[in-house]
Amino acid sequence: MKIICIGNASYDLTVPYDGFPIENTKNRVTEIVEGGGGPASNAAYLLGKWGMDTTFIGGVGKDDFGKRIIEELQSVGVNTEYIEFDDDAKTTLSIVIVNKNNGSRTTIAHRDSNMGLVNSYKDIKADVILVDGQELRASLEVMENNPNAITIIDAGRVKEEVITLAKKVKYLVCSKNFAEEFTNVKIDLNNPKSISDVYSIMLKEFKNNIIITLESEGCLYMHDNKIKLMPSIKVKAVDTTGAGDFFHGAFTYCMAQNFDIETSLKISNITGGLSVTKMGARNSVFPLEEVMKKYEENA
Repeated sequence: MKIICIGNASYDLTVPYDGFPIENTKNRVTEIVEGGGGPASNAAYLLGKWGMDTTFIGGVGKDDFGKRIIEELQSVGVNTEYIEFDDDAKTTLSIVIVNKNNGSRTTIAHRDSNMGLVNSYKDIKADVILVDGQELRASLEVMENNPNAITIIDAGRVKEEVITLAKKVKYLVCSKNFAEEFTNVKIDLNNPKSISDVYSIMLKEFKNNIIITLESEGCLYMHDNKIKLMPSIKVKAVDTTGAGDFFHGAFTYCMAQNFDIETSLKISNITGGLSVTKMGARNSVFPLEEVMKKYEENA
């Protein structure tokens, strides 16, 4: 199965910190974790590491960060021939401050406004396509040229480009923040009506398979016309950076393997859950064998 991941590629500088910095103070840390980032890029990295035939499409600058991103993807076998070097823009850079007391992360990202893909991708063939909404034109080209492909979107933010793509995919896998902002309804797991209201509004708009990720709580999904909760595994969070990206990567892997929806979500939850036990994003991708062993233990 040939998988195409399309979207944002960034370089992350992760800064572990005791608590959270106070405004207008100087602070020193003893560690910085560096590595590639971005939703579709992180998912592609996981898929490559798990042995899938994966291609990433995105843009980087002609700088050292861009070269590092490509080298990192290539190290796990991801095809990078369609990554574009932008002469007029710098590689997207993210500063990630991780609170060592609870594992929460705060991200400040800079993406050059000039960054954008210019090449045509109409001739690329794919069996599974994952998009994150960053590269609308390229995403539409690849999806339209592969009408029989399984299509998935990682919908993290309510933006016009994301909504456009979300209406065209088979699987809309969105964050809790996306669902709440789009519907203007606060999800309360103790209030079933809030959940049914969210699904009712989203199904009218998107008319596809909707999965809502809830971070440590797991994810919501529909099966046999019923809304269900797939709980996550219980772990001690060290750094939550990339957990959602790896959930989407694992879900894409499962769709490529033709797993049923509940098996797919169990594996995706485990993948995202395990990833928060390590600092940084890419180095927190667990081998497929360890994920499946955890799956068997929790089956």
